[in-house]
Amino acid sequence: MKVLGLTGQTGAGKSTVSQVFSEHGYAVVDCDLVARMVTEPGEPCLQALVEAFGGGILCDDGSLNRKKLAGMAFPQPEKLDLLNRTIHPFILERIKLLLQENTSRGVSVTLLDAPTLFEAGAEKLCDCVLSILAPEQLRLTRIVERDGLTPQQARERMSAQQPDGYYISRSDYVIVNDGDLLSLREKAGRFAQRYRELADEET
Repeated sequence: MKVLGLTGQTGAGKSTVSQVFSEHGYAVVDCDLVARMVTEPGEPCLQALVEAFGGGILCDDGSLNRKKLAGMAFPQPEKLDLLNRTIHPFILERIKLLLQENTSRGVSVTLLDAPTLFEAGAEKLCDCVLSILAPEQLRLTRIVERDGLTPQQARERMSAQQPDGYYISRSDYVIVNDGDLLSLREKAGRFAQRYRELADEET
């Protein structure tokens, strides 16, 4: 089975690209969903987060208050680093299990949709990596509209991520989302088709 890693900056359009790949028949492992799975009540990862950040990150029902945790972590680089060091090992182990399941089911190619693909070391699980980038002002506008954040909050999230060069130097392919939604879907669709054909040829 081939594993294609998909990553990029927040607001760049990665979710749209992931959806296009799904429409082209790719099995998708969504690492945002995996992160939710490993932080459910009773999961060891949630306990590790409480030990790192305190019980104040929990809701009254014992579930993770994601907004509160994000508010604590994103504005402070050392806190964000602590968050990543705490949660990434749990996410990686769950990803490996999901990829093994896809292999056993005879899946030919899986898209690993991971916002922090490189930071988590998950690129080691991939045969190829595609990054989605977009101009800063466009990303800011999208994040504010999508997440209901203030421009300042959006900038804090953006500043917590890596610059363009970080992704470009580590990726096999890059799509720049500097146009409209249709243009991005067309770019993603062409790539999805080409990579699927390549994966089928090699299996």
